[in-house]
Amino acid sequence: MSTLNETEREIAVTAHDLPLHCPRPGAPLWARHPRVFLDVLKNDETICPYCGTKYRFSGEKPKGHH
Repeated sequence: MSTLNETEREIAVTAHDLPLHCPRPGAPLWARHPRVFLDVLKNDETICPYCGTKYRFSGEKPKGHH
């Protein structure tokens, strides 16, 4: 994730951002909710059940365990 803008409701993530959780580091205090880990690899996108932010995976998927 090159730039973090918590006002965006759709965020592109890469293998570097895994394991993916929401809220992301650097989120303003008012945007915080309990941390939830999200599986973005299964369908190439997922939505946070707390805030509704959509995470979309881009790039090469990791192979095996990482």
